[in-house]
Amino acid sequence: MTGEKRRQPKYRQIADDLRAAIDAGRYRPGDRLPGENPLAAEHDVAVMTARQALNALKSEGLVESRRGAGFFVRSFTPIRRRSIARLSREQWGSGASIFAADDSRELTAEVDVLGAVTPPKAVARVLGLDGGNAFARSRRHLVDGRPVLLSTSYLPHDLVAGSPITWEDTGPGGIYARLAELGSAPAHFREEVRVRAPSSEEAEGLNLSGATPVVKISRTAYTHDGRAVEVNQMTLDSLAYVLEYGFDA
Repeated sequence: MTGEKRRQPKYRQIADDLRAAIDAGRYRPGDRLPGENPLAAEHDVAVMTARQALNALKSEGLVESRRGAGFFVRSFTPIRRRSIARLSREQWGSGASIFAADDSRELTAEVDVLGAVTPPKAVARVLGLDGGNAFARSRRHLVDGRPVLLSTSYLPHDLVAGSPITWEDTGPGGIYARLAELGSAPAHFREEVRVRAPSSEEAEGLNLSGATPVVKISRTAYTHDGRAVEVNQMTLDSLAYVLEYGFDA
């Protein structure tokens, strides 16, 4: 046992051991974990300490509790976000959702059309708005009833005003297909990815505890002539996604 592990609270050591067992496949999605009493006996700790360990895994989103039945490994299969294939013109240009490149499960989107807004300064700078308004639309995406993604898209208001992009349902192919119809088809994308703890608003929107990190992705869509036509700021439940990047050498 390392010095670092010795310094950890006992409940954290137990949680780490259980997490390692889950990662190794000893406990698979849907499996029941040992209960508080067996864990307490195995590790020679109080039942309350064993309960803390199980609740720590629950707060991370790895397990769920069922009243009267115990703690079970969450059965949600992570979404494999195919970060390059999903943005190809072949995908959205054919009228398909970019999410369809990631997963075959049905995606439910709760859409909030925000309309003309003053965008964050960083977004305004990228879009070259110079004090002008952006058009914004916010979405919460759910898979199998589980919220997995929050996103807000910002586009130049003068470009999209009156177009289907301002409707709740933007139609086949989504925003990018509609931008193409406006003569501003995306030709290049740039994504910035970072990980941090969720804000209270993000945790509420994704049904997370503060202990579960989120993945923040900011994507900018550019036309052939280099004009930025959309900035999409996304917050992903880190336990719901695998980020996949495939490209030639």
